[in-house]
Amino acid sequence: MSFAHHAARTAALTLGSSALVVAAAGAASAHVSVTPSSTAAGSYAVLTFSVGHGCGTSPTTRLAVQLPEQVLSVTPTVNPNWTVEKTMEKLESPASDGHGSEQTERVAEVVYTARTPLADGLRDTIALQLPLPEKEGEKLVFPVIQTCEEGETAWTQTYEEGQDEPESPAPFVVTTAAEGDGHGHGDAKAQDEPAEAGTGSDALGWTGVALGALGLVAGGVALGRTRNRG
Repeated sequence: MSFAHHAARTAALTLGSSALVVAAAGAASAHVSVTPSSTAAGSYAVLTFSVGHGCGTSPTTRLAVQLPEQVLSVTPTVNPNWTVEKTMEKLESPASDGHGSEQTERVAEVVYTARTPLADGLRDTIALQLPLPEKEGEKLVFPVIQTCEEGETAWTQTYEEGQDEPESPAPFVVTTAAEGDGHGHGDAKAQDEPAEAGTGSDALGWTGVALGALGLVAGGVALGRTRNRG
């Protein structure tokens, strides 16, 4: 096989791998996604929500994150690009706050409003600190309403494992086995392994990067063999 033919195969492999990376990166930026610092049941976690696009091409002006009923309290992280406020709702019956007291209301929604509209194609994040439920395997869904200068996108569609991802999926987190005594008070610490969370877009992006890297290695090996034969 000629050197020119080997070189052509190497170039095609590299370009194909690069296309996979680009396609995966595009998919990863297609949703409002959530990345938890921890999913251990009973621990405190910081959930980071990211947005990298507008409604179509219209700039984003507001992000409203709805809290699941299992979450009673939340501490929003200050982002200088946004103002933030919490919407409270009354509980049907008082609930323990985990510190020996009872609470009669909970945070139902956290709303971030952009000081300057976030242009389509620019990425920003907002973060919420909250205690995770004590039960392992509990799915926490966080519907997000993204409002733009023109229109809005409701990231509120839910789906079960094994089902196809809907067009506008709601971000979610699934709790895992508790660590230590199961009560991680204080700031949540990032884990060594990625936590299970929706919409799965981040995993797809990293898969594309890995495939791209394998393509580059394979191309280099093929080129090296050709030079050795020459």
